[in-house]
Amino acid sequence: MKIFPNLVVCEHCDSVYRRPTLAPREAAHCTRCDAVLYRASHLDLDRWLALTVATAIVFAIANLCPVIRISMQGLHNEATLWQSAAALAHGPAAPIALPAALAIIVAPLLQISLLAWILVHARAARRAPGFARAMRMLVAMRPWSMVEVGMLSILVAVIKLAGIVQVTPGAGIWATAGLMVLLPLIANRDIHWLWHLTEPATSGKAGHP
Repeated sequence: MKIFPNLVVCEHCDSVYRRPTLAPREAAHCTRCDAVLYRASHLDLDRWLALTVATAIVFAIANLCPVIRISMQGLHNEATLWQSAAALAHGPAAPIALPAALAIIVAPLLQISLLAWILVHARAARRAPGFARAMRMLVAMRPWSMVEVGMLSILVAVIKLAGIVQVTPGAGIWATAGLMVLLPLIANRDIHWLWHLTEPATSGKAGHP
């Protein structure tokens, strides 16, 4: 399949345009339906990659460290995000266990991993192996990544339990809050310009879009 990195297609009306170069804070709009085609990126590749690495570290903390610690009559129990999702599989909430794990763990993991894979190679002005498939998966994963929903669920659980047992926030809950900010920052950007920056004819180090 031939790729046309200098063209952009409106997702709403399928109009095709040549991709203009935008200044920071500018956005390209469809002349037919006025939908936003794409926005100028405020991050160069180095900063984007650095934020992606930081997001990966925060994601690891959020999944390896306890989210909350429950204490009652000298007994203690801790739960991580993985354990919280697994606990849903036992009981009336079992049908939402898989979607919950997908939304707060699997989708963010795929987004961070794929983006890091692409950006590491793009920094050297070349396309990563499986570039086209990875780009399509990044777009497909956006609606499934809902860390903020998981964070809201944790807060609701903490509030309900606070009147019954002693609840102490763990490092995982703070990391989840940080992930809620960092993940949209790196994953919800316009990634189409990476096609142009990593095309085979490109030489030298890639910089600003």
